[in-house]
Amino acid sequence: MNRIRAFWGRCSSGMAGFFYSFEYETTIDWSRPYIICPNHTSNLDITAMCIMVKNDHCFMGKHQLVDGLVTGLFFRTVDIPVNRESKMASFRAFKKAEERLKEGITMIIFPEGSIPDVYPPELDSFKNGPFRLAIEQKIPIIPVTCADAWKFHWDDGTEYGTHPGVATYYMHKPIETADLTVAEADALRDQIHAIISNKLGLKEDDAAAVAV
Repeated sequence: MNRIRAFWGRCSSGMAGFFYSFEYETTIDWSRPYIICPNHTSNLDITAMCIMVKNDHCFMGKHQLVDGLVTGLFFRTVDIPVNRESKMASFRAFKKAEERLKEGITMIIFPEGSIPDVYPPELDSFKNGPFRLAIEQKIPIIPVTCADAWKFHWDDGTEYGTHPGVATYYMHKPIETADLTVAEADALRDQIHAIISNKLGLKEDDAAAVAV
């Protein structure tokens, strides 16, 4: 399913004039699982992650994606939907994520939870779930900076239209969590937020404001 999604993503994006440029801070050992944490400004980010991540992986995302024409196919099979309005449903989703990680499957989680409502998009605050999960399972976490996809296709592209172009994604080096405790989840969250905001070129005051 991952190969199908990556192939379909390349083809559909290419036909629409969207292409991707990937940069890596270091060589990634794809023989082990990770939690991938990208910022989120465009539906193109999903396709980009499918291509950029080279091992078996699945997404964790809002449960509404189950109803999508294309996303529904994957969120009913390989991906994990989360109903954030239900604590029990969220708990079950994260338990399922734990199982996938133990099976050696990488999790891709957008820590903002959704695409920001403002245009141009601002880096929003991060939810704690991915960072607590990484620490509990002793899984390395990799920040990914999505630099400019919103310029070509913001959100679903309906409000501001779409423009062909090359979207740039930067994968930072993995951050180990084996020596961290759950009490340090907030610090890890803030560290990842700072890494992405710095790569985006945000001022410290701006980054601090959205991290509150």
